[in-house]
Amino acid sequence: MSPSKLVVIAASLIFCVSLFLPAFGQEAKPIQLPEPKLDQSKPLMLALKDRKTTREFSSGSLSQQTLSNLLWAAFGINRPDSGRRTAPSAKNWQSIDVYVATAEGMFLYDPKGNALVPVASGDIRSLTGTQTFFKDAAINLVYVANLTKIGEGEEAYKMFLAAADTGFIAENVYLYCASEKLATVFRVTIDKAKLGEAMKLKPDQRITAAQTVGLPKSGK
Repeated sequence: MSPSKLVVIAASLIFCVSLFLPAFGQEAKPIQLPEPKLDQSKPLMLALKDRKTTREFSSGSLSQQTLSNLLWAAFGINRPDSGRRTAPSAKNWQSIDVYVATAEGMFLYDPKGNALVPVASGDIRSLTGTQTFFKDAAINLVYVANLTKIGEGEEAYKMFLAAADTGFIAENVYLYCASEKLATVFRVTIDKAKLGEAMKLKPDQRITAAQTVGLPKSGK
């Protein structure tokens, strides 16, 4: 085969490969959520009255508006001038990241951009716990501590602070769900190694807990 023909064949191969590179190399883009609506929930005392744990869920997804409201209530920014959040954190380290597992994939909640940043594709909701009762629920929140954001100290001390901060966020979720008639349950029985691998967590990230949110069973 002549050198000129080899050059033509090589150029053709490079062109064909370039057509496929964008499809395989293109990263999924963040999902922009609508602005949270803050004037639709029931009064706090009624939400406290209705707050409860539910372990039965109906299948069905949550609207993006509901998801935006829920995540803002959980750990959104309620003081834009300072970046402070709806839940307290030790020394305002804001060490907890909120991940959202849906049927479409795993996402990281970005409170500044009010967006969901893709982390992993595919449905990995079943990895967020060892039970089966939440298999029909719309989403599973996964709380992850970033130990690099917490000041000096032993890891046990850092995890104590992270656990407390997780509890504050989870209670916000409970109250939002009570106000909107959604079902939720807080969970700690998780294969953290397996889930952390699927979420592509870094060595200094620790899963603290998970929380299922979804539509309640009829009559529950």
